[in-house]
Amino acid sequence: MKLLKPTWVNHNGKPIFSVDIHPDGTKFATGGQACVNCVRWSNSGMYLASGGDDKLIMVWKRATYIGPSTVFGSSGKLANVEQWRCVSILRSHSGDVMDVAWSPHDAWLASCSVDNTVVIWNAVKFPEILATLRGHSGLVKGLTWDPVGKYIASQADDRSLKVWRTLDWQLETSITKPFDECGGTTHVLRLSWSPDGHYLVSAHAMNNSGPTAQIIEREGWKTNMDFVGHRKAVTVVKFNPKIFKKKQKNGSSAKPSCPYCCCAVGSKDRSLSVWLTCLKRPLVVIHELFDKSIMDISWTLNGLGILVCSMDGSVAFLDFSQDELGDPLSEEEKSRIHQSTYGKSLAIMTETQLSTAVIENPEMLKYQRRQQQQQLDQKGSAARETGSATSVAGVVNGESLEDIRKNLLKKQVETRTADGRRRITPLCIAQLDTGDFSTAFFNSIPLSGSLAGTMLTSHSSPQLLPLDSSTPVPFGTSKPSTEPVAATGTRPAGDSVSKDSVNAASAPAAPSPSILTTPSKIEPMKAFDSRFTERSKATPGAPALAGLTPTAMERLKEQSLVKELRPRDVLESSSDSDEKVPVAKPSSLSKRKLELEVETVEKKKKGRPRKDSRLMPMSLSVQSPAALTAEKDAVCLSVPAAALKLPMPGPQRAFTLQVSSDPSMYIEVENEVTAVGGLKLSRLKCSREGKEWETVLTSRILTAAGSCDVVCVACEKRMLSVFSTCGRRLLPPILLPSPISTLHCTGSYVMALTATATLSVWDVHRQIVVVKEESLHSILAGSDMTVSQILLTQHGIPVMNLSDGKAYCFNPSLSAWNLVSDKQDSLAQCADFRSSLPPQDAMLCSGPLAIVQGRASTSSGRQAARLFSVPHMVQQETTLAYLESQVAAALTLRSSHEYRHWLLLYVRYLVNEGFEYRLREICKDLLGPVHSSTGSQWESTVVGLRKRDLLKELLPVIGQNLRFQRLFTECQEQLDILRDK
Repeated sequence: MKLLKPTWVNHNGKPIFSVDIHPDGTKFATGGQACVNCVRWSNSGMYLASGGDDKLIMVWKRATYIGPSTVFGSSGKLANVEQWRCVSILRSHSGDVMDVAWSPHDAWLASCSVDNTVVIWNAVKFPEILATLRGHSGLVKGLTWDPVGKYIASQADDRSLKVWRTLDWQLETSITKPFDECGGTTHVLRLSWSPDGHYLVSAHAMNNSGPTAQIIEREGWKTNMDFVGHRKAVTVVKFNPKIFKKKQKNGSSAKPSCPYCCCAVGSKDRSLSVWLTCLKRPLVVIHELFDKSIMDISWTLNGLGILVCSMDGSVAFLDFSQDELGDPLSEEEKSRIHQSTYGKSLAIMTETQLSTAVIENPEMLKYQRRQQQQQLDQKGSAARETGSATSVAGVVNGESLEDIRKNLLKKQVETRTADGRRRITPLCIAQLDTGDFSTAFFNSIPLSGSLAGTMLTSHSSPQLLPLDSSTPVPFGTSKPSTEPVAATGTRPAGDSVSKDSVNAASAPAAPSPSILTTPSKIEPMKAFDSRFTERSKATPGAPALAGLTPTAMERLKEQSLVKELRPRDVLESSSDSDEKVPVAKPSSLSKRKLELEVETVEKKKKGRPRKDSRLMPMSLSVQSPAALTAEKDAVCLSVPAAALKLPMPGPQRAFTLQVSSDPSMYIEVENEVTAVGGLKLSRLKCSREGKEWETVLTSRILTAAGSCDVVCVACEKRMLSVFSTCGRRLLPPILLPSPISTLHCTGSYVMALTATATLSVWDVHRQIVVVKEESLHSILAGSDMTVSQILLTQHGIPVMNLSDGKAYCFNPSLSAWNLVSDKQDSLAQCADFRSSLPPQDAMLCSGPLAIVQGRASTSSGRQAARLFSVPHMVQQETTLAYLESQVAAALTLRSSHEYRHWLLLYVRYLVNEGFEYRLREICKDLLGPVHSSTGSQWESTVVGLRKRDLLKELLPVIGQNLRFQRLFTECQEQLDILRDK
């Protein structure tokens, strides 16, 4: 053995906390400058990970095409032979990072911190977090991977050592007995796993009040053996990466059945001991090797050299010979030992290795090739739209790297002083690197779909489409609106609007600069991929605030003086009452929440209204805030503290309304038109496609509503009459419990909201009650709560939008109100998902859920601010919760195309993130029993969709990830069995 202490390795007398030798054995890294606690090379040697007191893990990669350079301020004595650049900054810990460790095949990177957590990072797609391991109650100071890839172990100041499974990242076992007498006296607790996987050796442990390194056997996690002899606490344990076999004196190899391992142990007593598992005593012990505690140990890849660092700021190198340690086994022999003992493990396979795995089902290959072809087509179309990307592989903008350097030298500014000396102004020469784009300050901030795809739109209010259509809406399509809708950025309808501004409002979104200030624009990634793994490209986005015209900016300024009432996308209601409920949709351009004035129906002359007055939005004049407040208080549905009393429509001489679901259908009402025997009658007239019918009623008509199937009117004396579209009375008048407040019709469903806040819904064709006098008191809990929008879906489900941004629907099956939307919900603001469906399919989903929630997000600014501080693990959990709530809400509203839309997004996210348990549960529910039994409670359809047809649509999504090929094969085989039946 040779011992060397190189004096040229130092940190100017400051401690060296960590050291690691590169796998090729040509260099090593030390940590301790400023705040670095740990440095670790990846097994491939391509990356260097460092963790420190700044709560960050930085991943470094060598910068190519950059030669040696002198260190600034060193007078040319020191030179950087290699340049390394940061390629990823991993942010998740809330405290100092104490240790980092690469998995055996560089698939994962683990980090531990004083925040009592261990974070597992996806090393293939930084900065994706696979799991956060919580269970320690003290500072976690050490990590080590099982060489087979099945476990990861961590040791902390809470006097415990925990072993976690890599299959599901759950706790396998917690070992505490050997550490009961330990105290938190060590700066680190660096434990190590033997290369054969049989033994796990901990740092600081105690046995009979003496410091030891505890040996934990993999079989049963028994703690019967330990390394003893050190006088103070053990700080670091490191196994030799090689497995050895004894070398016979005559040169012949030993029996193949007795391989052994080598382990180095460092302690606070400044001594180092090297042990062989085939010996009962240490191979060598070196006392007083340093002046202070040993901090870290690193072996060379060939297993014959060891590098040790100390708190005193020095390092020591020990060089062994094969005669001392033995003959190292080859990697093939080592793999055979692993395979014979543990079998093959998919847990340590990287994505590139999965491509060479055995495919159990050839259909997986078909789906993989189909997906690759779709990605190539998408890249080709994106390249045609955005133009050819700038090439930097040896040539930048048509110039070689050497030409660029020469041109930069020509541009340098040179001056001469009075004494003739030259003075050259320093010129910054940018780093020219043909490697991957460095996303160090951006790739750890996952972007949400609304932030990456549409940063902030100037016209964020979507059209609200009628729900009472009798024709089903195909998935991904929407009906054309029958009325023009004013964009948020336009003036009120009463003002003059130029043709250019109208065209600009209706034109597609034009490219605009991104709100985030980044070196290059962010490209919306593939489905649900919230990380940056490729060089970003400039892609067309939606107009941002900076892209507004000066006229629009002036309008925004005017809003600070006078609240301006803009015509919004008001849902076409079939009610004509004065209390017609508006849709309150705040603009994304203004932080002030503008209240929409209630649209009133003026008294009109007898006959059909003029065409231009029917099609143009109603003129909304600008009023003072006081007038607005008074009018709002008089009209909005309010909840007094004492008793709930909703406003009632007053009798009118005559009024006319247009049925929203049928533009050619009009309802005209005339009260007190004919006197018969001293009695005054009211006339109801309906015209549709040139055909008219009329009837008379004995009471004055207060409000009316209609759909493609029925026409209903509410009269005085609490009477509700229902007629067919041909004028035939369908049933005798219905006596309401209290006077009418609001009346709606959708299909054959009639909804009546009374003045005492009771809601009733009937199916007049089948003559059954859907909702019976349900009170709104439970959802209108508060004196300042108002109802801003009322919907009735085509399945007869009432939906109430409240002024606080929440929307409730009444579930007749549960006889309870369900919360289906909350605009202040943090889940929607923190969720990070991206639809991989075509844009028209994803954005034109015009069901009741989209109308209630509003398709365009008004929280883009808040998202942009919050995404920079939300850890990815939290964002992953909130995304799952948000998608699950969307699926449940669409199911409750019985919206089939929205349920299918959100189910596809949810399953795609589960496949991308690897949540097999939830994915398998969904597939099991959609598949149902293969061999039908009479006692089965499984239903074959959901909201009118066949469950097994949905499963067939989900199989290509599941087939995109080879990890789920077993699940894919199981579902496909069972579907084939059902098809053959």
